[in-house]
Amino acid sequence: MRILAASLVSFFMTFGLIAPPMAAELIMVERHGCHWCEQWNAEIGPAYPKTTEGARAPLRRVQIGALPGDISFASRPVFTPTFVLVEHGEELGRIEGYAGDEFFWFLLTQLLDAHPDATKAP
Repeated sequence: MRILAASLVSFFMTFGLIAPPMAAELIMVERHGCHWCEQWNAEIGPAYPKTTEGARAPLRRVQIGALPGDISFASRPVFTPTFVLVEHGEELGRIEGYAGDEFFWFLLTQLLDAHPDATKAP
């Protein structure tokens, strides 16, 4: 029975009928009215899901006042935006603040490359 189940999952994944589970995600901790969050949304937001980085760590947005219970943060985020790389609910690393697009991509690449097993591109 397990072989049949594994074969079916493999078949459906091969033909794109179900997606493989993602190992990592990038949590964007934001706050309503945050200028830097709005700037990130304008400069990075539309492109992010179309990038290699977006494939390696899909974005999930949360509000700083309503942090999800399924994530174990190393410490409570204070600044917005804060970008937290998470695997299986555990924080791997973070970027605090947003200082422009070039700096963001540089820091994000460093963060993802520091955790290659969790952030393999599909």
